[in-house]
Amino acid sequence: MVSDAATLERSGRKASPAPARWWALGALVVVLLAVFVGRTALARTQEMPRLSDLLDTLTVLGSAAVVAVDHRRLTRRDWLVGLGVGLLIGVQLPFATLFRPYPWFGVLRGGAGQAIVRGAYTAVAALGGLAIARGGGPVRVRLAEGPWRRALGSLLLGAGVGLPLAVLNAYANAYVQGRAFAWQSPLAAALDALQPAVVEEALYRLAFLGLVWLVLRRTWPERQAAYLAGALSALVHTYYHYSDEFLAQPVLALGMGAVMGLVWGLPLTVLALRRDLDAAVGFHWVQDAARFLVGL
Repeated sequence: MVSDAATLERSGRKASPAPARWWALGALVVVLLAVFVGRTALARTQEMPRLSDLLDTLTVLGSAAVVAVDHRRLTRRDWLVGLGVGLLIGVQLPFATLFRPYPWFGVLRGGAGQAIVRGAYTAVAALGGLAIARGGGPVRVRLAEGPWRRALGSLLLGAGVGLPLAVLNAYANAYVQGRAFAWQSPLAAALDALQPAVVEEALYRLAFLGLVWLVLRRTWPERQAAYLAGALSALVHTYYHYSDEFLAQPVLALGMGAVMGLVWGLPLTVLALRRDLDAAVGFHWVQDAARFLVGL
């Protein structure tokens, strides 16, 4: 087995001293904590955007910067995939009946505005993530690489792995909310589940993870940088769902987030890093499809 230090030596990069590595990681953690803590503190006295809006926007801005610098790395198929998934999300949203996004920055509450924003965010994040992937990034996108059937195989694999947890998730949501199942259209559930699955995985398992990896790889061995970036992306993606809970019951929010991150965030991250983004999308999709199917 070749060590990370040997890999660095062959690539022409020298391993950074341990303090420099931890300073880089610590700085990232401090910045992310500042977003969470700062937003929560300000939200106690004034109207503030949701954590998801802030973090989505920061991720998209970072992705746009990567595309501006490294757009030459993108192949024609990358552009087709990135713009295509953005168009899919934008066109499908107005027809969604079971999925309703939170108002974007408290301003856009639905209709064409939300569709344009979600479609554009998805396209920019996907293109930024693909540019990072073309530069040796840790997450592959099978849809942009080879035969379409391989991407479909990864999607089905992720959905199959996630199905038992999707059933658990549906029952857990029903129990927590004190609600019985209210069966919905399977087609609507399947289509609407594309919204959170594609958008969130493009933003967090591809773009955000890739951006963090770009920062950490300067001081950490690339493999370790990938795992650390995966852990941070899983934590951020999990906890950004708890804007209201951090205000009302912060300790409970921390506990719930830890459980959710372990049970659902960890498998998503492992699939993205060890397989590809397509498998992570399949895993995520089946979770929401099951939840929408039973009316939760």
